[in-house]
Order: sequence, then C-alpha cells, then structure tokens
Amino acid sequence: MKTDNKPWFWIPLLNFASGLPYAVIISVSVIMYKNLGISNEDIGVYTSLLYLPWVIKPLWSPFIELNGTKRKWFLAMQFIISLAFLLVGFSIPLNHFFLLSLAIFWVAAFASASNDVASDGFYLLVLPKEQQSFFLGIRSTFYRMSLLAGNGLIVLFAGYLEHKYGDNTKAWSYTMIAVGLLMAVITAYNFIFTPKSEINTVQTDKEAHDKSFGSVFASFFKKKQIGLVLAFILVFRLGESQLLKMLSPFLLDKKEFGGMALDTESVGIIYGTLGITALTIGGIFGGIAISKHGLTKWMLPMFLAMHLPILGFIALAHFQPEALFHLHINLYFFEINSPLNLYTCITVILEQFGYGFGFTGFMMYLIYVAEGESKTSHYALATGFMALGMMLPGMISGYIQQYLGYQNFFIWVFIATIPGLILSRFLIFPKDFGKKSEEV
Repeated sequence: MKTDNKPWFWIPLLNFASGLPYAVIISVSVIMYKNLGISNEDIGVYTSLLYLPWVIKPLWSPFIELNGTKRKWFLAMQFIISLAFLLVGFSIPLNHFFLLSLAIFWVAAFASASNDVASDGFYLLVLPKEQQSFFLGIRSTFYRMSLLAGNGLIVLFAGYLEHKYGDNTKAWSYTMIAVGLLMAVITAYNFIFTPKSEINTVQTDKEAHDKSFGSVFASFFKKKQIGLVLAFILVFRLGESQLLKMLSPFLLDKKEFGGMALDTESVGIIYGTLGITALTIGGIFGGIAISKHGLTKWMLPMFLAMHLPILGFIALAHFQPEALFHLHINLYFFEINSPLNLYTCITVILEQFGYGFGFTGFMMYLIYVAEGESKTSHYALATGFMALGMMLPGMISGYIQQYLGYQNFFIWVFIATIPGLILSRFLIFPKDFGKKSEEV
C-alpha cells in the first residue's frame, strides 16, 4: 500500500520536524545563552523576538498556498533549517557569537515558520476530516515530544559535553552541529515517506487558489465572534509565555539567586525522560477524549489541566527543596551522574501531562477557527496571533522575574492564566466539534 493511505508513516516525523526547530530556536537557545553567560533580561528580550516569524507568517502564508505544492515547501524549509543549525554551531566559538547566532536563528525561524504553514496545510488537506480529531492528538504529542527532545535529550547531550570538555563554548558548538545533522536526517525521511500526491489539496482548495491575498485575509476577519476569538487566542498563553522563558533559568540558577541550582544534565534528564513520557500519555488521552465526546465537554477540564500545575512551581520557588538522590547512567562512552530533585520531577510530570492533555483542546479550537475556504491561510493567521501572544509577554518576562524574584514571579504567572480561562467560557462552536463520526 502507498504511504498516502498510512498516516502513521508520515504524521509523527512531519510534526517532529516542525517542533524540533521551534524547540531549539525558542527554548534550547535560552539554556545555551544562559550557560554562555548572557543575562536573563537579554535572554527574555532577544529570544522572544525570535517568535516574530511565527507572528507574521500569515503575511506570506497565501504565497505558500498559491505557489507550488506544500510538500515541496516543507522539504525545502527543513533543508534550510538543517544548514542554519550547522552554521550556529560554527559561529559559537567566534567573537560576537551572540549577534551572529541570533541572526542565523532568525533565518532558521523564518524557515521554520514557513515549514509550519506548509505542514499544517498538508495535514488539513490530505488527511480525511473524520480522521483529523484523532490524529490531532498524535500530531500534538509528536510535536511536543520534539519540543521535549530539544529541551531534554539535546540539553542532556550538551550537559554531558560541558562536563566532558569543561568548556561550555565547545560543548554547545558541537551540540548545535549535531542538531543540524539530525535535522538533515529527518528531512530525508520526510522526503521518502510523506505522500507525494496532493490531488486532494487541489480539489479542496481550488476556490482558495482563485482568491487574492487581500480577500483571504479579509475573510478571516469576517468570521463569527472574531473579536472574542482573537482576544482569547492572544491571552490564553499569557502565563505560559512567561513561564517557558524563565523556567530553565529558574532550574539552573543558584540558590542564592532563588533558583534550584540544577546542572544542565539534570534539566535534560527531567524533561527528556519523565517529561516525554507524561506528555505522550497526556496528548494521546486528549486526542481520544475529543474524538469520543467532542470539544465542548473537555475544553474546561483540559485548560485547567494545563494551568493548575503552575502551583507546583510556586511551591518549588518558595521551599527550594534539596536534591534527594543521584542518577548514575553509564552507557559505554556516555556517562551521567546528576543530582535529581524528586519534587521537581513530580512537578514537571504533572505540568507536561497537563500540557499534553490540555493543549490538544486549544489546537482543536484553532482548527475550528480555520474551518471553511482558505483553511491553510486561516490556520496560519490563528497560529500567528497565538505566537504574538507568546512573543510580547516573553520579551518582558526577564525584567518581571528580576523585579519580583522567582517566588512572586510564578504567582504572577498563575494569575496571568485567568483571563484566558474566563474568555474560553464565552466561545461558541458546535457542541460535538472534533467528535469522530460513528459512520464507517
């Protein structure tokens, strides 16, 4: 059988190829710059600016939709991303590495945002609608697994190299080169296994191809409840956007600065093993729940599952529990001996399970927002506003953290989740949206 009829062959790695660059550019860069001596304020501002390509990607999404196949687009963009990460690795030992690496990350960010547009459109138009709610959970899971592979396994690898060489510059240079090579392998896999026929795309979006850029954008802003919808998308991740920027610095900072004083390897272990497992289970459960009962029943429980675990970080910052055990792993040449904190592990497990479970509901709602003609461009617009809601608060997160301290910062982050929860209760959409049809 052709892989066109086997979504399991291409959906996981295609979404992994969307998430891994995002993880490296937005999250791993935070840890890298922290360990290379960049301040929290600069990290918050400049790494948050890397969100901009995802914010403005709707401006060129119609160009992607109207020119060439989406498969050609995402393969070309993934190749560019591979080269960019290699160049970042080579730039780290140089003078002015901060500006050089940021400039290259910007190129990778634009390519990654374009890859997302093409991949999302490919999924929406090639996969039958009745399968989308189930595979949304799988997409979300593998996307988040790629984020945690970046925050976990890649960071773990970098931490191992830091200890091996005693030189953070060399360690992160080698790490970024390895990421570039990994991305090249994933690109080759997607070239082989993604469906090569886009007949469904042409049939579904025939009318959209006849539209002008202006009409595509205008039709999005004529959608029902669009003011409320945009307000919800912008504020829903207000707390999370700040949490994600300052969480790694919190785990790495010394006790006298209010942090948990973990080493790079410990952060990698916590996110790359326990976090991946919890996220996988949460994402699969989220997709199954929506496909069986629809989004209406599960929206509030999912959103609460995403936000309540922030209370655990408030407790960690307040009590700062000490490490309770050491984890020793010796795999031939790869040896790890890191202190782990049981309370931190439990908090991360709960946070990642809740995120995997709850974020599925948020993304399902964005699919509803994109329903209708020009769904690829409309989905890009929706996710662009989502990225704007991540970028702006993230830019000031370092200043807020420095002003409040970690304890009060996490309290503020929890409070910042409330507006999105309130707005979600006023959204109107079909009761059974996302529910899998019982018809064979």
